[in-house]
Amino acid sequence: METLKIALDWTPNVNHLGFFIAQEKEFYHELGLTVSFLNPQDDDYQITPGKKLELGLADLALAPLETVISLNNKSNRVDAIAVYALLQSDLSSITTLASSGINSPRELVGKTYASYKARYEDTIVQELVRHDGGQGDFTVSYPEKLGIWNTLLEGKADATWIFDNWEGVEAATRGIALQSFQLEAYGIPYGYSPVLIAKKEQLDANKAVYKKCIAAIQKGYAFAQTHPEEATAILKNVVSERDRTHIDLAQTLAVTAPHFGENGQHGFMEPARVHAFLHWLVNHELEKEVILNQTLFTNELLS
Repeated sequence: METLKIALDWTPNVNHLGFFIAQEKEFYHELGLTVSFLNPQDDDYQITPGKKLELGLADLALAPLETVISLNNKSNRVDAIAVYALLQSDLSSITTLASSGINSPRELVGKTYASYKARYEDTIVQELVRHDGGQGDFTVSYPEKLGIWNTLLEGKADATWIFDNWEGVEAATRGIALQSFQLEAYGIPYGYSPVLIAKKEQLDANKAVYKKCIAAIQKGYAFAQTHPEEATAILKNVVSERDRTHIDLAQTLAVTAPHFGENGQHGFMEPARVHAFLHWLVNHELEKEVILNQTLFTNELLS
């Protein structure tokens, strides 16, 4: 059996469902693979998924597309590449509590934004505010990553970045009204998140193994779309007790499933969408033009 370790970008949630279905239904095993997952909760997110890939602690890692750009362009360069997009749509948003009275991005000026300290994150939010006509800065705080959502709920921050199909569904389940701002609505052509990332050297040396893994993952996501009740039961078994209590798991799957892909497009990354985001980063002087000529993603492993 070939063995692969996958570093998750967050504690198990609906975005990861295809991975866990592939494990539960033995789709990996059928292809001669043993797959294990590294949960960031195990080390309280002390080591990011991208760093775990870089250090060889993981064979594959989940992270935003920004991580691939960062790995390829830092001083100790990592030749990384995105090989699978978990979602075909951007289901994230910059979010505030409706009770805060913040009804537009420009009203974040003078407020506190809870940041994950991700590459470009704070600048992206700043551009969101500026595009909406906001002048001046907001305060950025850096809480413990896994506690950022609670920071917003407890009123310790005025805004943060969430997945509408996860924290957003939790808020709806708990009767908490949110005000959300999607990046695309404010002129920011955001890329894919999360994506599955590999090192090119390992990918080239073990392409058949990685392709089998991707095939099992695709099968897992397709299963989630056609067997929602069983998929919800599998999700219930892998999420935390807190999430089982606070999130309507059937609803989060219903919201997310259409965005896993269709007609064989599970995992696909549209070149025009990636390039639009890269050009946006260059035009806003967040990266140099070299990124426009780098091979940062591939669809070649998709079946």
